[in-house]
Amino acid sequence: MDALTPARRDMAVIGAGPAGAAAAIRAARGGARVTVFEKGSPGRDKVCGDGLTPRAVAALKELGIALDGAHRIDGLRMIAGSTRRELLWPADNRFGAHGAVWPRRALDKHLVEAAEDAGAEILWNTEVMPTLADDGAVVGVEDAHDGGRWLADLVVLATGAPGAAARVLGAGRVDEEPFGLAIRSYAPSPRHADRHLEACLTLRGAEGGWVPGYGWMFPAGDGTVNIGAGSMSTMKGFRRLNLNQLLNDYRDLVAEEWELGDYLERPRAWRLPMSTVRRHGPGWAAVGDAAGLINPMNGEGIDYGLESGMILADLFLEDPATAPSAYDHIISERFDGFLRTGRRFSFLIGHPWILRNGLRLAVGTQAVANITLQVMGNLIDGDTPGLAPRVLDVVDRGLKLADPLLRRTRAAA
Repeated sequence: MDALTPARRDMAVIGAGPAGAAAAIRAARGGARVTVFEKGSPGRDKVCGDGLTPRAVAALKELGIALDGAHRIDGLRMIAGSTRRELLWPADNRFGAHGAVWPRRALDKHLVEAAEDAGAEILWNTEVMPTLADDGAVVGVEDAHDGGRWLADLVVLATGAPGAAARVLGAGRVDEEPFGLAIRSYAPSPRHADRHLEACLTLRGAEGGWVPGYGWMFPAGDGTVNIGAGSMSTMKGFRRLNLNQLLNDYRDLVAEEWELGDYLERPRAWRLPMSTVRRHGPGWAAVGDAAGLINPMNGEGIDYGLESGMILADLFLEDPATAPSAYDHIISERFDGFLRTGRRFSFLIGHPWILRNGLRLAVGTQAVANITLQVMGNLIDGDTPGLAPRVLDVVDRGLKLADPLLRRTRAAA
């Protein structure tokens, strides 16, 4: 393409993960000219736990994505020390009563193919940066390597964890807010067809300290399980945390029960941003992980990515000029309160003695375990009826009062 003659698009999407693909699918089906720019190659794998909440399954169905290749999940098994609770996803939630496990290589492939079928253009091995006008508005994107340019009415930042494109837009993570780190691999197991996700809430680091996170076993139904572990940055000794050791220690806990074979690939780690300085501006908006839309209490964000991509695309089709600000308003009303509670909660459980006693409470009674299930399943937001959001509202008011003290007394990283 002649770098002096920019191509024209209605929407330019940076990133071909679930959030970017959802925006592209929805916009292209509505008649918009969409190009998705992905710096990876076709078939690229995204490091992830591969778990799909009922909320994510509902979003995929709304996009018309058949889940034939996914393994159905009916609930969550929570473990805290010697206490176990095996719970089904609540049948009365508005998203449906089942989730799934679907390795990201396959999930993302289906989403990208749906975007292409809708008429979107996918450009692989193409890293682009936002192009800014003199007034700071985003007017398109430019190839970071050969200078090719595309003008667009809207640029969608769907790059996952903050990177170069986010820095250009001032959309990095908020430094004083928590973030997560996680690591995963795959292993063969005869229990690969189990219908429950398993989360071990009582993890210890190499030095014996409690880890504010969890280890997971996500059965994929294909002979393997996704095994992983993650932690929040609020834990004592976080900078010294050895993720490979954390995963290996967790594997030792579950290897016999799950009859695990050796890792099928080298464990890979990734960062989980849980905040953003800004998620929109003139001519652009961020979706999914790039917008900080990750539940701090479970590290999950695929469902939020799919939903935010669809919301932004729908608003763009209605009015391109007002879409970024209207999107930010809707996202704020739907997600910000719950995610703020989660970030405050992460500072609370960063204190080891609070974490140790809180874990017993989380699964100690059926009523509290039911609320924990909804939190871990991303089933609560600003639109959710019932007891759980009311309880979390009370909790958030208490955490708001305690938050300054919790931050000042946070464990040294």
